[in-house]
Amino acid sequence: MRKLRVLALVHKELLPPDNLPEGVDPATQPWRTEYDVVTTLRGAGHEVKTLGIGSDLGLVRVAIEEFKPHVAFNLLEEFHGEAIYDQNVVSYLELQRVPYTGCNPRGIMLARDKAISKKVLTYHRIRVPDFVVFPMKQRIARPRRLEFPLMVKSLVEESSFGIAQASLVRGDEALRERVLFVHEKIGTDAIVEQYIEGRELYVSLLGDRRLTVLPVWELLFTRMPEETARIATAKVKWDFKYQEKHGIRSERAQNLPPALEERIRQVGKRVYRSLMLSGYARIDLRLTDDEKIYVLEANPNPQLAYGEDFAESAHAAGISYAELLVRIIRMALRRRNVAAT
Repeated sequence: MRKLRVLALVHKELLPPDNLPEGVDPATQPWRTEYDVVTTLRGAGHEVKTLGIGSDLGLVRVAIEEFKPHVAFNLLEEFHGEAIYDQNVVSYLELQRVPYTGCNPRGIMLARDKAISKKVLTYHRIRVPDFVVFPMKQRIARPRRLEFPLMVKSLVEESSFGIAQASLVRGDEALRERVLFVHEKIGTDAIVEQYIEGRELYVSLLGDRRLTVLPVWELLFTRMPEETARIATAKVKWDFKYQEKHGIRSERAQNLPPALEERIRQVGKRVYRSLMLSGYARIDLRLTDDEKIYVLEANPNPQLAYGEDFAESAHAAGISYAELLVRIIRMALRRRNVAAT
């Protein structure tokens, strides 16, 4: 690939340092993904400008005018403190006619709202947990069709934000308390869905029209106490000490018969296309003991840190971390060229 000017868009609080301070392990830092992407692209010879964004799109306009990037590498997960606004930044890049990595605005919007995505998937006969949405400042009353246990989540937040062991509820009072927690502490509507007991699987995909499905990945809880639910809480995902204590790790899914693994891969592709995703995404699934596949949610633009699920799944498919980033950029440039014709 020719050397490019790459504008890396990151949250202003996740600006990686240009020079790593002595004794600092980037793998333990909140800007881990941003650091890995920027340093890898620079190591490949590309000119990378990192732009920290909070709530001012004017900064993007100025950077485009002055830096004249060939492509924007989008690492934003929110804008102006709102998770649902990241799609608007991508829309702005489209208006500026700047190629960008990752998912298009429509796909982000459909996947971000967990209720809308489940309705779309249900229409396409893709199995999802039964659910109900409790908007803020409205009455909390469980429909009779929803039986305990139930999971309570933010309707739009990602990365397990706000998810804890207390999110799995087994009675109406606990349900009410957790919904109010989401409303008051997270500040969003709440989605309550049927808890599906089973294996937690991830299907990562690359592509636009033609899709590359990476090896199926699994989240394992090897030393979790029996009374503790096997769910991907915020601690499970982000607390390194907690992970070590309870033997939490992710790896290529084992003991999947070929026919079942192919079904899982096909479900991933159907979800990707049904939600009109592009670039790259990770589909979160639950596999029950009787081999039913439930789609929990779709994650456009998942975390790209070196050593995390997406990158490790790519590595298992023979794609190095540097090559993964190159493929993501090539898709962005190819999509822009197709649009221009």
